[in-house]
Amino acid sequence: MSLINTQSNTLLVIPPFIQPGDTVGVLAPASRINYEDVKPGLAVLREQWNLNVIEGQSLTTSHYQFSGTDELRLHDLQTMLDDPNVKAIIAARGGYGCSRLLDKLEFTAFRQHPKWIVGFSDLTALLSHLHGMGYASLHAQMAKIFTKEGGEEALESLRRMLFGEEVRYSIPPHPFNHIGETTAEVVGGNLCLLAHLMGSGSELDTSGKILFIEDVGEYFYNLDRMMIQLKRGGKLDQLAGLIVGQFTDMRDNSDPTFGKGAYEIIQEHTREYNYPICYDFPTGHVADNRALGVGLPARLSVKEDGVSLHFLHLSSQQS
Repeated sequence: MSLINTQSNTLLVIPPFIQPGDTVGVLAPASRINYEDVKPGLAVLREQWNLNVIEGQSLTTSHYQFSGTDELRLHDLQTMLDDPNVKAIIAARGGYGCSRLLDKLEFTAFRQHPKWIVGFSDLTALLSHLHGMGYASLHAQMAKIFTKEGGEEALESLRRMLFGEEVRYSIPPHPFNHIGETTAEVVGGNLCLLAHLMGSGSELDTSGKILFIEDVGEYFYNLDRMMIQLKRGGKLDQLAGLIVGQFTDMRDNSDPTFGKGAYEIIQEHTREYNYPICYDFPTGHVADNRALGVGLPARLSVKEDGVSLHFLHLSSQQS
């Protein structure tokens, strides 16, 4: 475990990076999952990364759309949070359900033995909650899609993050990009969840930070509404930078149409700001969902010829 001072003069706890032979837990804290779908991911952890894997009950149970009752999913997650031998907890999938558990979780043992929490989509609720407590986490691939075609670089980025190796991304330019450079904490996740958490004890503080956003399956008018929510709530005006990820399977009204696509909507609501903004970053509901350290400091450089994102604390581990 290590502590770093953030630019907001608060302490961020970085859990210990894992090593071969360590124990990790895999569970489904939200929607139900077919156990057969997670077997290849479990094999990656055991056979390729040489980790001991504890499987939660929620991988093989269900309760309507959930992977189990709230009580079962809470017990699964709480047990792994409390176990000092578990060095990371990796979600098998998202869906919906994490926010139903947040106010019932107990973090006393977790504070004594911090560990990495890994996931995206609905897991944004838990990752944002942890950030508010002062703990880093990982927005990254979940076990169900570890072996999805096209996700090889994303899986390797998660491995590097968990094992404390240097992580640096380079992506092509986009015509909507705002040129600039900044160094700050990286925070964010699923846009729907970020809007959902506003006004709660798990609301994400974005001031002075590099925010990343992504989403899937939303109507364009609802994306517009969520961007207005963030803007009116002060979540956009004090950013150090913005990373716009993948907005996949978006939907439009049949007639009349909304008239703008996802990136056009986001550009409309952010064009007045002077901080660096990059579009089409590989994060979101896609196979190439690169790992991002929530709370970790990074250098974002948006130039005419491309974008780079370099996680600084991870590179310092190599020195």
